[in-house]
Amino acid sequence: MIRKFLCLFLLFLLYFSSAGSLSAQTTTQGTATGHFDMTGFPQWTKDLRRAEIVAFGSFPFMYLFTSAGVGLVGQAQNQTSRTIAIAAGGSVLLAIVDFGIERGKRSAREREARRIPEGEPIIIRTPANP
Repeated sequence: MIRKFLCLFLLFLLYFSSAGSLSAQTTTQGTATGHFDMTGFPQWTKDLRRAEIVAFGSFPFMYLFTSAGVGLVGQAQNQTSRTIAIAAGGSVLLAIVDFGIERGKRSAREREARRIPEGEPIIIRTPANP
């Protein structure tokens, strides 16, 4: 009885403490859409953010597929922790593969931008008074 009361009290406290802070959030950067601008950040932070989104976004699907696979095998001992571990590993692996694909695409775009088209003259100008 005391445990139920304590759980309900903590949930009540958590609900009302978070509800008050939600109303205080405002956008100060001038965007009404709430879009977060990452133009000033280095590329590695953008890559890390994308990997985080892919890993956390793919976890529910990996958990679903892993639980189906583990259930088909029929291992009843320690099934939940094994399923979570395999799903988390699969999500991280998927994020790493996505990182590799995006990095390859980015390097191909950079190589294409650096390439000089054929037939275009290369003009080197030097100052008149060195």
